[in-house]
Amino acid sequence: MGVHHISKHQLRRLRQMWRSAGWPCQDLVEAELLAGGLLERVRDAEGRETLRVTDAGVSAIAASLHANRGARDPHEALVAQVATAMQRAGRLTWRRLSLRARVEDSWVMSQPDVFSIRQTTVEAYAEPVVHEIKVRRSDLLSDLRQPAKGAAYLATACQCWYVLREGIGEPEEVPAAFGVMIARGAVLEVARPAPHRPMVVPFATWMALARSHADTPAEGDDHEAQAWLGGDVANVSKLT
Repeated sequence: MGVHHISKHQLRRLRQMWRSAGWPCQDLVEAELLAGGLLERVRDAEGRETLRVTDAGVSAIAASLHANRGARDPHEALVAQVATAMQRAGRLTWRRLSLRARVEDSWVMSQPDVFSIRQTTVEAYAEPVVHEIKVRRSDLLSDLRQPAKGAAYLATACQCWYVLREGIGEPEEVPAAFGVMIARGAVLEVARPAPHRPMVVPFATWMALARSHADTPAEGDDHEAQAWLGGDVANVSKLT
């Protein structure tokens, strides 16, 4: 049984077994993993039976991990690129901050890829901004089919942006309430400015910020950030 033939339920159980003491559940998923050679039975000196992940099972877990990392890496790289751009523009940033937003008559949770505010002691000047990152067209289309998700972003920020990897979509596909950037390698190009709305940071957002730590620039970024002071300031203003 190779990793490509393992269902999500089987892989989840295999990972759970790897982290556990190995007590059997004796259900069908367990039976399939035993039959496929990814689990094996072990009896101790008192005759108690536990399960252990075999070498083949470990290989399956490792292969799935590498596959997941391969899918996430382009997204994580672009998230980091946008977060760094916001930091260089003098903003405090958070990645995947869980925010509670009021949408119509209900509360919903959202988790934008990058959330940032200005460094200021005046609440009215914080100007929260959301950046949602998309590197695959399927993910973009999935987002566009969930208007409540976009509404939650809009409820927590004075500006909201979609950042699209080049080639996965056109600005016209994104609702007009959002700005659009196109990531062309190391360049973030503004394809359509984001509408700006005056907004005071909601109390629920302040609570989320209080529970979280802002991103800090990666090692070596300080030197590069200083270069921006005499560099392409116009591009920085476009991003904020």
